[in-house]
Amino acid sequence: MQLVRQNCPVPHLRLIDEYEATGELKSQYDAATGRAGKVFNIVKSMSLNPRVLGASMELYKAIMFAPSELSRVERELLAVVVSCANDCHY
Repeated sequence: MQLVRQNCPVPHLRLIDEYEATGELKSQYDAATGRAGKVFNIVKSMSLNPRVLGASMELYKAIMFAPSELSRVERELLAVVVSCANDCHY
């Protein structure tokens, strides 16, 4: 069964842009730019708490890059499948 989401309210998050970032957040944004060439909104969604952003990035790197029985391609494929199942565009 597929859920149909229509007219659902979307919460508004304050996102700190790259030019506003200072300190630990600026370091996180610089690292994100180094990894991906830009700072994606999923990263900015944690911008109000740079410690949480850092922990999230460490978890992501452990899941996607640490030694595993799954190849990097298989891990990316799983991420895409889960995102599609959740109707998430990231």
